[in-house]
Amino acid sequence: MELHITGDPAADQLLSNDAFALLVGMLLDQQVTMESAFAGPEKIRTRIGSMTPAAIAEYDPAGFVEIFKERPSIHRFPSSMAGRVQDLAATVERDWNGDATAIWNQDDPDGQEVLRRLKGLPGFGEQKAKIFLALLGKQCGLQAQGWREAAGPYGQESAFLSVADIVDPESLRKVRASKQAAKAAIKAAKASGR
Repeated sequence: MELHITGDPAADQLLSNDAFALLVGMLLDQQVTMESAFAGPEKIRTRIGSMTPAAIAEYDPAGFVEIFKERPSIHRFPSSMAGRVQDLAATVERDWNGDATAIWNQDDPDGQEVLRRLKGLPGFGEQKAKIFLALLGKQCGLQAQGWREAAGPYGQESAFLSVADIVDPESLRKVRASKQAAKAAIKAAKASGR
């Protein structure tokens, strides 16, 4: 598996090789660009020397916020997102023995079970869990039965709706275009409903 999400080879390599880093990138993917969100794990790894759930969960919370604030910042909301990343790390450490892949592999779960497990993680609502499930299925080799159905529209082939569909600059352009169209439709619906 070789992901091409951030445009930064080191950040993309970490995402490709470290399932927890990929999970953290997905967690950070809100109110910032996808590239910035998914580059976050590499910044964390560089700044604290580790990307393991244990190291992050045990890091001093105030110090971890400072790590997020360092320029270039990891997220535009450093305090809240640093806390969410530590909550996620603590959950993966406690519930999955520090192994993020166990969330989607342990006991051979089907797509609906993987989705349920993802939604049980701090910071993962319905949409984020479905997008991550689609990313696992489309690019990370997840074979869970029914994953496409569980991921909803994000699981469709050639959907170009999310990070799950980004494999090169052209697919990134298509995802951006579909997101802009969706935002425009919501804006238009709100305007006509006034």
